[in-house]
Amino acid sequence: MELLGGPENGRPAGGGRSEIENKTYDLLDSLGVAYTRVDTTPAENMEDCVFIEEVLGAPVFKNLFLCNRQMTEFYLMLIDSKRPFRTAVVSKLLGVSRLSFGTPEKLKELLGLTPGSVSVFGLMNDGERRVRLAVDKKITEYDRVGAHPCVNTSTVGFTVNDLMNVIIPHFGREPVILDLDAQL
Repeated sequence: MELLGGPENGRPAGGGRSEIENKTYDLLDSLGVAYTRVDTTPAENMEDCVFIEEVLGAPVFKNLFLCNRQMTEFYLMLIDSKRPFRTAVVSKLLGVSRLSFGTPEKLKELLGLTPGSVSVFGLMNDGERRVRLAVDKKITEYDRVGAHPCVNTSTVGFTVNDLMNVIIPHFGREPVILDLDAQL
């Protein structure tokens, strides 16, 4: 993992960014959300995100694209990066039997994303609101968090207040808050 730029406030100057990344910055700017950005080599796993967390000064949560066995119900799960993902626990809390990871094809179809770039910002591409949002309660206890702007070569940091009260409501979602500590 290598730092290529930042931390800087706001969107990058100049061009060279993908359409979906620019769309994320447009969204944040239009909502009046203040954010800090770092640019890195591709973040391939959560270990890479530990480096990003240190530079950004905010925890980067896991973003998991999940579905039921029939692939008729889809979920975006935001979970604290330090917490293990236990399918049985999350399935029970959501009331879904046989929860598993969604396919790359469904991820692209529903959120316009590719594996490794899964982010809450992908909900801007789900106009039909087919993907339900589940949030680990632990995330709501932080002051600031970080997430990819739909690419894994940048990460933006912003307040949890903005996440819960500006960004998520803009997507027309009522997140299911999961208390995973009660289940561990």
